[in-house]
Amino acid sequence: GVSAKEFGEALASLPDDITEIRLHINSPGGEVWDAMAIVNQLRRHPARTVAVVDGIAASAASVIAVTCDETVMGVGAQLMIHDASSGIWGDATRLRKEADSLDRISQTVAAMYAERAGGTAEEWRTAMLAETWYSAEEAVAAGLADRVEQISNKEIPEVGDSEATIFVHAGRSSAPPPFIPTG
Repeated sequence: GVSAKEFGEALASLPDDITEIRLHINSPGGEVWDAMAIVNQLRRHPARTVAVVDGIAASAASVIAVTCDETVMGVGAQLMIHDASSGIWGDATRLRKEADSLDRISQTVAAMYAERAGGTAEEWRTAMLAETWYSAEEAVAAGLADRVEQISNKEIPEVGDSEATIFVHAGRSSAPPPFIPTG
């Protein structure tokens, strides 16, 4: 729910001497170009960036999460990756052009996952095409996150799957096992 413009304004309002930005994420995703702009704004900022996935980092939100200096999964949190998509109307030529554009975007995102987690962009693209869901622990095992946040001595409620119905799977429990790079 935050545009790159709004994010940039918030980032610019931070004190000059800030050394760490903790970005709390609970998002089913959004516009890929906003995500890319946010990623680049964070990369240009001199502060260390820590993404904390409090609930879900799906789609474009997962790209932001995995490109921070550190990615922390909250207990019960989930991360989901999938191929880029759009809604378009037009003739066959326009639809082919859009399909080519989506392939380029998806390949760029796959390379970002590979840069973070290892494996190849082609392997990550295959996982994206399958719409892959990761529990907090699976995200760490896959190399997409660094650790699961430890909460001391508190009762932790069971977290259910996302109600986001725009995806192929309703959440991690209804999705197949996720891709975990082996090398």
